Amino acid sequence: MKTARSGSAAGSVEQPIVLLAGNPNTGKTSLFNALSGLRAKTANYAGVTVDIRKATVPLTVDCAQGTAQLSMQLIDLPGLYGLVPTSPEETIASEALCDQRLGDPAAVVIVVDSTNMTRGLTLVHSILELQLPAVVALNLIDAADSSGIRIDVAKLSEKLGCPVVAVSSKTGRGLDDLKTLLSDLLSPETVITPAYETSCAVGCSGCAYAERFARSESMVADTVSGPALSPAYTEKLDRFLTAPWVGTIALVLIMLSVFLMIFSLADIPMSLIEGAFAWIAGKLDGILPTERVSPWIWYPAVAASTAVVFAAAYRLASVRWTWQTGLAAAIATVLIALLPQADFRSLLLNGVVGGIAGVVVFLPQICILFFLITILEDSGYMARAAFVAERWMRRVGLPGKAFVPMLSAHACAIPGIMATRTIENWRDRLVTIAVLPLLTCSARLPVYAMLAALLFGGQPVYAALMFAGAYVLGITSALLTALVLRRTVIKGETEPLVIELPPYRRPSLRNAFLTTWDRGSVFLRKAGSVILLIAVVLWAMATYPKPPQDADSTVLASNVSEALSEAEIAAAEHAQAQLEMEYSIAGRAGKLIEPIFRPLGFDWKINIGVISSFAAREVLVSTLSVVYGIGEEGAEDETGLVETLRRQRRPDGTLVFTTATCFSLLVFFVLAMQCLPTQAVTRRETGSWRWAIFQLVYMSALAYVAALIVFQTLSAFGFHHTA
Repeated sequence: MKTARSGSAAGSVEQPIVLLAGNPNTGKTSLFNALSGLRAKTANYAGVTVDIRKATVPLTVDCAQGTAQLSMQLIDLPGLYGLVPTSPEETIASEALCDQRLGDPAAVVIVVDSTNMTRGLTLVHSILELQLPAVVALNLIDAADSSGIRIDVAKLSEKLGCPVVAVSSKTGRGLDDLKTLLSDLLSPETVITPAYETSCAVGCSGCAYAERFARSESMVADTVSGPALSPAYTEKLDRFLTAPWVGTIALVLIMLSVFLMIFSLADIPMSLIEGAFAWIAGKLDGILPTERVSPWIWYPAVAASTAVVFAAAYRLASVRWTWQTGLAAAIATVLIALLPQADFRSLLLNGVVGGIAGVVVFLPQICILFFLITILEDSGYMARAAFVAERWMRRVGLPGKAFVPMLSAHACAIPGIMATRTIENWRDRLVTIAVLPLLTCSARLPVYAMLAALLFGGQPVYAALMFAGAYVLGITSALLTALVLRRTVIKGETEPLVIELPPYRRPSLRNAFLTTWDRGSVFLRKAGSVILLIAVVLWAMATYPKPPQDADSTVLASNVSEALSEAEIAAAEHAQAQLEMEYSIAGRAGKLIEPIFRPLGFDWKINIGVISSFAAREVLVSTLSVVYGIGEEGAEDETGLVETLRRQRRPDGTLVFTTATCFSLLVFFVLAMQCLPTQAVTRRETGSWRWAIFQLVYMSALAYVAALIVFQTLSAFGFHHTA
């Protein structure tokens, strides 16, 4: 089988491409992680929203001079059952194998589940018919051995006409043998003469799959001995875990445990992250000069540091340096360098550091979510969870696999949207992404707490009922919206779930950690860069233009040094901040849209909070503290904030925060998008701003109409005079 390899792909490129293919639930990604370690990188496949994982793996190959070091590019293809695709993932894998869309492959590693040989060999026959150099990796060989299954690897290799190796990605068994076989295939002096005998399945109408399946059964009968991997205890366990009632209760308990772990375990690292960035901001505040610095020193220093930040950001986000991106960086560098020192301090502390903190603070929830999902997938339970949830999720047009993303979205919509990658069907995934932000996330809780204190101060039972009602409203809205979308914008029935229940396995912690690392780094590189940009833009809107120098608050602030008490100093600073907010683009926008939101009971100051909350929903509380003159630190003093808000009156003397207005604001924040970071992730996961904009528009319209109905109804019954 070895002769001189002349003009081969492996000999003509520095990094020959090796594709990793296989059925779902064969441990293919675990094998990829075992081979690549932390060298893996995730890239988006052109034109779709499915990620392709790549890694550069070093190998030692034989050559005329002895041995040489070679690096192969290992690509982990999405799982597939055959070369006739039925999903975007299978389309990518099929195109990579049949049409060489990812480059000319020097070899293909076909991963087969050792405990389910017939199904895996059916795919092997399909790929070998393409006449590509291939190695068959019998994964999960440790599970096969423990169940008494014995496989004659040499005989199977002879029948297939290609190398076969038994491996275990969990224990590391056979990985060196696999690398040796790949080194042999990729050697410059080796040419592969395919020994696979094609059958009538090639070009045969109607019998292709049946023919391959029959050949697979025949090979399994000749090369595999021992019992099938279906112990009695697993069958008994499945009778409970997939039963209509018991299975549903088990699913709810397990998913509630996952949700509680995401919500509780992430609390400490999120607090530490917030504390760390507060410490960083404090250190920077102490380092930055307060007195005027010579322009000959200030401008070059700021420009140089800004250029370094842009270079690092471009590298992290994998942005290529072109004349467009270079021009954008140059313009931004010049504008930032020309900022006054006070504004630069504000940009650095509130825009950049605050924006980065707003990105990184989501990381614990995302990492915990993907770690737990990987553990459940590796154990074999996720397939059973989808089977159980399918029975009732289909009634509203959602797939069973949408259950986990919907549950995790109650902590944060961002990891929930990222978790929809487990949904194979594109329409099902799109509907799920579209409705997830309707579910109450943790960022809404400060808003709920403020409104509960306004409405039911000293009445904890009513406040608790209000919280529960907000959660119920979000869930009900998400389910009904999914049903409507299925019959209008995203037409089509939910794809029936056809799933093979994999055997129960002990999950690999190493694979879970590597997957968590990969998903977390993707979030920081891709979505994080967009979220940071949004934060800086919103900072600019809240900062410019500046109020005129002869404004009363400016004069008051200039006389702070003459104040006799800290209270007077704080009052002057709060008045200045209130004036600056009113005069800014955000303040002017609040007044501009006041006629639109007046039927909801909102005044222009509330509108500023609505606009600023696009950075994050909880920003509404601190924004109201500023615009009503008690400063951002007033948001931490809930009693002071609530009492201040209760005293606010309109120009006609009526109260601002009446019962009708508070409930209107509550309903609006339950249903409105109000989170541009989520929009950035929606764009990332759907591959287009079209769906992110659609999500923003329909949720804003839904929130507006619902809040309008609530305010007008309560006002009609006399609830517009009291809070």
